[in-house]
Amino acid sequence: MATTVSFSVESPQGPRTVSVGYERTGTGEPLLLLHGIGHHRQAWDPVLPVLAVERDVIAVDLPGFGVSPALPDGLPYDLPTVVTVLGAFCSAIGVDRPHVAGNSLGGLLALGLGREKLVRSVTALSPAGFWAPGERRYAFTTLRTMRRAALSMPMPLIERLSRSAAGRTTLTSTIYARPGRRSPDAVVAETVALREATGFHQTLAAGRDALFTDDVPGLPVTVAWGGRDRILLRRQGVRAKHVIPDARLVRLPGCGHVPMNDDPALVSRVILDTSR
Repeated sequence: MATTVSFSVESPQGPRTVSVGYERTGTGEPLLLLHGIGHHRQAWDPVLPVLAVERDVIAVDLPGFGVSPALPDGLPYDLPTVVTVLGAFCSAIGVDRPHVAGNSLGGLLALGLGREKLVRSVTALSPAGFWAPGERRYAFTTLRTMRRAALSMPMPLIERLSRSAAGRTTLTSTIYARPGRRSPDAVVAETVALREATGFHQTLAAGRDALFTDDVPGLPVTVAWGGRDRILLRRQGVRAKHVIPDARLVRLPGCGHVPMNDDPALVSRVILDTSR
């Protein structure tokens, strides 16, 4: 069950109130989980039971996704602003420098939090921001196509497709290497989340200029890439290693762009190893 917290963030026009939905479970050192564009906090459900044994896990719906409303006027969706929002969110819930794991957009944000020393460790799963121009165009075209497809399908069709492994493959094979493993309810919920993401277009527009070019010194950093990622190709992980030379670069065999569903045990181990 999601909890929502509201807090103030400064903008050029003055303070703005931001609301963020999140789910918190487990015990131990805090661990912040950040999903990708068009997704929601439930992307982390496959790994939550394992992570919660050792960590106080906080899975966030990013602004404009899931149950979190869009950012108010005056706050853009660019990397510095959303990193500031996430830092203010942590303060609002009484968490100081959590570990962080992020996927795709969430991976880019996790690295941004690490660069600002707002976290203790960073695990970035297929993070955005290490693309060549052609790779970025390909990824953005794929994401827009997914969004248009989700918007075009009536709910009865989505529900019918979700009931079979072949249908779940049709709906989610772009992000999962093993889409048949996803439950019907989860597939319906994330297709609806993609349809209803109020921050989708603004986030994508801000991402046109998003390149991560700075090191993240002084923190444990792991960059992990699915061997079957169809959105951000795994060679981008090599670029990430050049930018962050002390990072641990890990391959996730048999995993797609959202690897938490494809191999929960492996992904959990990578996150916990980094946060230790």
